[in-house]
Amino acid sequence: MTATPILLRRAPAETTPIWPITEADAEAWLAAQDDATRAWLTATEFKPTAGAHRLLPGPDGAPRGVVLGLGDGNDMWAWGELPRALPAATYRVEGELAGEAATRAAVAWGLGGYRFTRYKAPEGELASLAMPAGADADLAEAMVAGTALTRDLVNTPAGDLGPAELAAAAQALAERHGADCNVISGDALLLNNFPMIHAVGRASSRAPRLIDLTWGDANAPKVTLVGKGVCFDSGGLDLKPAAGMLRMKKDMGGAATVLGLAAVIMARKLPVRLRVLVPAVENSVSGNAFRPGDVLATRKGLTVEIGNTDAEGRLVLGDALTLAAEEEPALLVDCATLTGAARVALGQDLPALFCDDDALVADIAEHGAAWQDPTWRMPLHAPYKERLNSPVADMNNVSEGAFGGSITAALFLQRFTEPAKSWAHIDLYAWNDKPRPGRPQGGEAMVLRALYGTIAARYG
Repeated sequence: MTATPILLRRAPAETTPIWPITEADAEAWLAAQDDATRAWLTATEFKPTAGAHRLLPGPDGAPRGVVLGLGDGNDMWAWGELPRALPAATYRVEGELAGEAATRAAVAWGLGGYRFTRYKAPEGELASLAMPAGADADLAEAMVAGTALTRDLVNTPAGDLGPAELAAAAQALAERHGADCNVISGDALLLNNFPMIHAVGRASSRAPRLIDLTWGDANAPKVTLVGKGVCFDSGGLDLKPAAGMLRMKKDMGGAATVLGLAAVIMARKLPVRLRVLVPAVENSVSGNAFRPGDVLATRKGLTVEIGNTDAEGRLVLGDALTLAAEEEPALLVDCATLTGAARVALGQDLPALFCDDDALVADIAEHGAAWQDPTWRMPLHAPYKERLNSPVADMNNVSEGAFGGSITAALFLQRFTEPAKSWAHIDLYAWNDKPRPGRPQGGEAMVLRALYGTIAARYG
């Protein structure tokens, strides 16, 4: 992984001030400034919309400070562009930010400074921020580091991140935090009753794996995270077109998300019994690839007819979810770049949340809003279960036709989650198509902040 600088400093010696102002406070703030400052901001047509900023020239020509617009004060991404936009130096916030805004400002700054440098040297230096007064410095640093881990994993091409390398990343994370990490590989998956993970991954020259990380007090509430770890998805024998493969290095975005989230949970030492399960495979084409029409056994004891080999993510998740549910965790969450149908319905930036626990949905929505990390609830519409019927097996892995694809995928997964007490499935994109403040183009840790906030509030 790349060594991403966090760009957050504790008690630096020399700093340049930043004056953050909201639209509501702008008039009073401006009236209290000297004539030169008012003239400069007027001449440059400064408006305190979220993220707008102006360097204030000093008497020697060097910047003596920065004015930052916060809009209505609720947009953490107002801080996200500053690491790249400001001259390289260390800046400080003048005054205190209200409530938890200081922590969110620090996180946005840190996320805005992310650069993926494994293959290309970065250009220029970035600006740093002295940790704002009132910020939870440990949380901010953990959130930035966990997000950077997720982004690094998603951004790494499949040639350098196969199932073995994904397992190595999980093992390195476990070592850093004193966790245990067990990996079942290759034909040992059959011996340990994970037939769908083996079937999907067996065609690759890189053996499939099940990664199993555990951490925390065994008597604490059990929180289990499952992430889809398809390191590259060719579609299998139902081969994708070339354009459909261009971003398939990110098909392990669910795995990257739960590993980044685990990094934050462990760094913060939340009082939970954490388990992270990642079925890590490459969906390839060879003489022993699984085929349309095959019937697969599952850890659950169900049989699954293969209607399409490009719907492989739900298969590997099915075995992992079955294992997770056997412990009856208090909370079970899976994250996956599962369906194009979710993106058609909600676009790239809005992960689809499937959950029949209203309280959990409300918690994820609340913390997602606070951290500007949204999801949108979609229905687990029970009548659509019949669309997965098969004449030769207990179920098919796809439904007929193109309608409701994200719903039927979630209903497929639901069959493997009993007897977990509370389960949520999140179908996410794990990618930024274009750069925005705090969110560079490339791999993204969607729902990480919302889920951390939910878990910390419930069990922390």
